[in-house]
Amino acid sequence: MSADSRSAPPPEYRTQSADTGFDVEQLLVEAYRRMPSWEKARRMGDMVQAIDALALAGIIARHPQASERERRFRRAALRLDRDTMVRAFGWDPAIHGY
Repeated sequence: MSADSRSAPPPEYRTQSADTGFDVEQLLVEAYRRMPSWEKARRMGDMVQAIDALALAGIIARHPQASERERRFRRAALRLDRDTMVRAFGWDPAIHGY
């Protein structure tokens, strides 16, 4: 995207991040449009792994004595609804927590 092809944002437009300007966001969107599907999928997989690692780190920080089994339940409870956790695992996040 050349500098002369950039335009002002439409009225009421808000960028995805408050600290990102409209022109930068447009460059990012265009880069994602050109990116092959396999690269987008790889990046999403990397993000999922990072989020999972952060969730586990939070669980360990809040429950340092938790067993590996308990950590797995707490991590699953972050993704699954309460009824599923109770039916499938007998783990009630309302009682045991996340």
